[in-house]
Amino acid sequence: MSGTSLDGVDAALIDFSRPPGTLLDNHFLQYPEEVRTEAVALNSVSGNELDRSARLSLQLAELYARAVNGVLRNSAMDPRQIAAIGCHGQTVRHKPDLGYSIQLCSGARLAEMTGIRVVTDFRSRDIAARGQGAPLVSAFHNACFHHPRLHRVIVNIGGVANLTDLATEGPTRGFDTGPGNVLLDLWANMHLGDTLDVDGKFAASGEVDENLLSRMMSDPFFDMPPPKSTGRDRFNRDWLERVDPAGTEANDVQATLAELSARTITQGIDRHCAGASELYLCGGGVHNSDLVRRIAKCQPGRTVKSTLDLGIDPDYVEAFAFAWLARCAINGTPSNLPSVTGATGFRVLGAIYPA
Repeated sequence: MSGTSLDGVDAALIDFSRPPGTLLDNHFLQYPEEVRTEAVALNSVSGNELDRSARLSLQLAELYARAVNGVLRNSAMDPRQIAAIGCHGQTVRHKPDLGYSIQLCSGARLAEMTGIRVVTDFRSRDIAARGQGAPLVSAFHNACFHHPRLHRVIVNIGGVANLTDLATEGPTRGFDTGPGNVLLDLWANMHLGDTLDVDGKFAASGEVDENLLSRMMSDPFFDMPPPKSTGRDRFNRDWLERVDPAGTEANDVQATLAELSARTITQGIDRHCAGASELYLCGGGVHNSDLVRRIAKCQPGRTVKSTLDLGIDPDYVEAFAFAWLARCAINGTPSNLPSVTGATGFRVLGAIYPA
């Protein structure tokens, strides 16, 4: 898994012999700066996009192969013991309203380099069925975390935050709530020179500017009903400039961005997950104690914990999910949830490249 945060590649080795699966080992590979820079650049209209996208797809496949080899080396596993690699790829455009979402990865190159069957391009079939193609992890959350008597909400805080509503009755629902880390990381990079605000210390040093927050919260996305999804296409540097943080101290802007993430997550839960009693967090945002504190403060009466309390490391829930989605593809099992994505029906997701 390599997501909107563009920090690197999470590789998870999963044994599915006992449902819903067991995380045997994991490996993280940090992105080189040139990969981060090019992935961000390709998120906007620019020159020579076809050639640059093809080259980045090949470069990413090589990084994914290194991540796979890393987890195999850690676990002393032979490639012949692996059923498949489920590879999400790197999103550079997400335009379901126009009928497409682009995740860069050369599945052919990855299969060739590892000698392992590869499943990739998970979002296209759902979008072809008029869905959002996101969030896809909700089906896995339902399979892994649903409880018959406890109403849970799973919140993944990556670059974009998304939630899955696991009510005790009725269909599973889920949607993107808005920015998770993407704007926090962008502002930290602009003012600290770092790729992220470590532990949320920069945000914690500031105060929320309520006027600025009000301008941020006025974005129409936050009031759109599900199904809905978003990404860097919407929440980016241009968006920050439009809400006009000029005149606000840099650390106060960071605090306001953190509050934006916390309040829009809470708004999504309050409006669409009525009765939820438990909230479980996963994704890179769990390491931002300031953001987690803000979320918990907005959730009176709800238990707020990490998915580690449910048995899965929050850093590897998404990688686990795409292994699960790959297994579904190989078995010919539909793995989208129309109640989440808005697709016209259940579909088998993913394109398969044999070893």
